[in-house]
Amino acid sequence: MELKVVSFLLSEEKFALDIMNVDSIVELGKIVKIPESSDYVEGIMNLRGNVIPVINLKKKFKMKDTERKPSSKIIVINLEDRRVGLLVDQVHEVLTITDKQIEQPPTDVSKSSANILLGIAKLDQDLLIILNAKEILTAQEQIQLEGLTKLA
Repeated sequence: MELKVVSFLLSEEKFALDIMNVDSIVELGKIVKIPESSDYVEGIMNLRGNVIPVINLKKKFKMKDTERKPSSKIIVINLEDRRVGLLVDQVHEVLTITDKQIEQPPTDVSKSSANILLGIAKLDQDLLIILNAKEILTAQEQIQLEGLTKLA
């Protein structure tokens, strides 16, 4: 079995998402901050006439947040009937990964983290963390985001 993924950087760490969950990759545009939203919510943006929430993945994953880079992009993913933008430092490339290259996450990873990981791909000397797009946000967080876009 093969999996096509789009790879991206958060700080120096390499991550990937199944291409089937990716709607588009867009340049960093104007993001409007929403008062009293969760700290990982950058705000909302207008994407081709639709208001979508933008999540800062570094904040969501409790990584050290750095200033935005010129290479920063927003990966727009499909979550059931809505789209969400994920702010990343850099989008790399689309890769085809075979199931032989993918290992399951270690069993000692906390349960909440285990759901978010589809697996870890070994690419030469690098490790690529493959995320489960549908698990990046909890059901509660998705409901909160839906409320934000209705406010706009």
